[in-house]
Formats: sequence, structure tokens, C-alpha cells
Amino acid sequence: MKSRILPLATLTLLLAGLIWSQAADWPEYRGSNHDGTSPERGLLKQWPAGGPRQLWKTPLTDGFSSFTVSGGKAFTLVQRIIDGVNREVCLALDADTGKELWAYTLGLAKYDNGGNDGGPGDGPRSTPAVDGGKVYVLSAFLRLACLEASSGRAIWSKELTKEASGRPGHWQSAASPVINGDLIFVVGGGAGQALLGINKRDGRIVWKGQDDQMTHATPLPATILGARQIIFFTQSGLVSVTPATGQVLWRFRFPFGTSTAASPVAAGDLVYCSAGYGVGSAAARITRSGNGWSATELWRSPGNKMCNHWSTPVQLDGYLYGLFGFKQYQTAPLKCVELATGKEVWNEPGFGPGNLILVDGHLLVLGDQGQLVLVEPSPSGYKEVARAKVLDGKCWSTPVVSNGRIYARSVKEGACFDVSARTAAR
Repeated sequence: MKSRILPLATLTLLLAGLIWSQAADWPEYRGSNHDGTSPERGLLKQWPAGGPRQLWKTPLTDGFSSFTVSGGKAFTLVQRIIDGVNREVCLALDADTGKELWAYTLGLAKYDNGGNDGGPGDGPRSTPAVDGGKVYVLSAFLRLACLEASSGRAIWSKELTKEASGRPGHWQSAASPVINGDLIFVVGGGAGQALLGINKRDGRIVWKGQDDQMTHATPLPATILGARQIIFFTQSGLVSVTPATGQVLWRFRFPFGTSTAASPVAAGDLVYCSAGYGVGSAAARITRSGNGWSATELWRSPGNKMCNHWSTPVQLDGYLYGLFGFKQYQTAPLKCVELATGKEVWNEPGFGPGNLILVDGHLLVLGDQGQLVLVEPSPSGYKEVARAKVLDGKCWSTPVVSNGRIYARSVKEGACFDVSARTAAR
């Protein structure tokens, strides 16, 4: 009997390893594909009572920064009092244990009509990016720094307020640095240098241009009609540029009101954008004729009913899945929206303005009250697969999956949960 059981157990473990062979880092805000999707497979669909197995939980101070995970470390930004002053701090945690490995102070943590004035929990909103053993961080006051991932040692740092005449907007900067190839992309300059392409190795500004004013939205790298491009979401609307030179390919006008915080979403030749404060949402079709590009509006929905405040949707098979609504704390719904028409297909209330990603054919949603929910994305209706309350404190950050684990945080704590096929094989 033993001779038959042992090979079976070994085979089970081998199969579990093969199922999880697509494990991956989550190196940037919205993942390595910049679209809120993970390539990982083998996610457990049935969670035990009380939720997925917790590997660690650690206290964190204020902030809405999400985790990035790479090279055995988890990175995020927090607000800490240092020498009596609120500061933004980049943390590196051991991805296996949650132990703090190093901390790097970026600068002042103060947010007009937010932060000190906006109630408990407010703090840094930007998420670090990791590439080639380096961590790239952008502060509220537009300090861009490159840190050594192993130690937190600063390799280079630049003040965009000085080098590019940048002016942080209302609530200061909230966008995350985006890496594509050898360049980092940010909106942080003044007139004539609003959009910036910066060499990731030495911090040198490779190109700069345009007069657009910055928003809180993170730029989107995307390939549309065979051309790689960076889509900035500014106060003028969407601006798409060639990564290497900053040459503008196309523009799509979109109104601004107080704050634009959700990133654009690209799917094929369609691009979706949205903002709160009564602005609403819209989608455009991108066309190309030779070297000429254009963006044509497909639909527009003004007002707060069909808007994303700061929660960027994901796209699957022509449908958007996201947390919609404006200042609907605890109640904002998860919606399914047809991308090409803007038609609402279904909505499920009770999530609040948290965030979500797409992994292993499922939506992983973190509600603003710390509820982690697994949902099957389907235009036929809301199909909840699993749910657990995993965090205390306000959760306005994005959950991530890396190497078979969920990493999530609130303004009070961060945690890691094992959802790999390895767990099921034990």
C-alpha cells in the first residue's frame, strides 16, 4: 500500500508545482502588464473558513500606496513621524515574513485638504516600481528617486519641481512612476515640459514636452494598432506619445474637475477613461492612417453614476469590471459595463471605493472595509466565489498576487495570504 501511496503523493506535489509554474512578481502599480492583470495560474477558488491562509500580518502607518513585490521583497509607501514631522517613507518588507528590511525617507507628507486635514489614514498614494534590482519612487512633492532594492541606498534622486518646473496639484502628486524599456514616465513638469521621459539608470531627462497640467492618474503603457505608446491622463484629457521621443500620436479631450485619479484602460483599439466630481466616463476608438492617428468618441456618460473615482477597472472580453461611483464609501458597487457602448450590464453594491485585479480568470476585489472577495467575471451576472474579512482600517489600495500569494494593505496594516496550488496539495 505504501509503495502506491508515496508515488501518488509525489505526483500530486509535482502537479501542483506545474500548475503554479506561471508564478510571477508584481513589480509595478497595476502589475507587469500595466493593466491590472496577473499571468499566474493555480489560484485557490475555495477558501477555508476565515479566509485564505495568512502567512503574516504587520502594522503599517498611514497611506494608500499599494504593494509591489519583486525579488523576495514587498515595497510600499507609508507616512511616519520623523523628528516631529510627517514624512513619506518607502518600506521594504520581507515577502515571506513581513519583517521590515529597510526604510527610506522621501520627504514631507502633507496633502492640501487631505492628509492632515482629511481625516485619519490619509498618506502617500503613489506605489513604488521595481526593475532590475532598483526601486523607483515618486513623492507627493515630485521627488523621483532610484533606490537599491537590496539596501534602500539612494542611487540617484531628482526634484522635478526644480529640474522641470513641476507644480504638484491639489492633494499633491498621487501618480506612480511607470517603467517601459529604459525610461520612466511621469507627468510632473511645468509649461512645455509637462510630460517627461526619464532614463531609469541615471535620472537624466531624455525628453520633455507639452503644456498639460498633471492629475493624480498613473500613465498607461499600451500597444494599439501595432504601436507601443504611453497614454497620459492629464487635465486636458488623454495624450498618447511615442515612448522613445515623446512625440504626440493622438489626443482625446476629456473634462477635468477637482481630481482625475483612475488610470485609462486600453483594449484593442478602444480606450476608456473616467473621473469623479461630476465628470463621468467615456470611450474612444483609436484609428491610424500611415503616420496619422485620431481618437473618435464612441460614447460619453457625464455625472457620477458611471464613474470611477480612483478605482481603475479591468477589461475582459469587451467588458469592464470595476468599482464605480463617487464617494460611496462602504456601498459603491462592482459593475460590469460593456466597453464599446457604455451599457451597464449588472451591478453588485457593498464594496466601497477599493480596488481590484484580474487573476486566473477571476476578479480579486479588495473592498474599502477590508473584505477580500473572489468573483467570476461574466456578463451574465454577479457570481461570487469566495469572501473573507482580512484587514482592519480603510482600504483604498490595490490587492496584488505574486508567487501564489495575495498581498494587501490598509492604512493600519499589511498582510500576505497563501492561495497557491501548493497549499491545496498539503
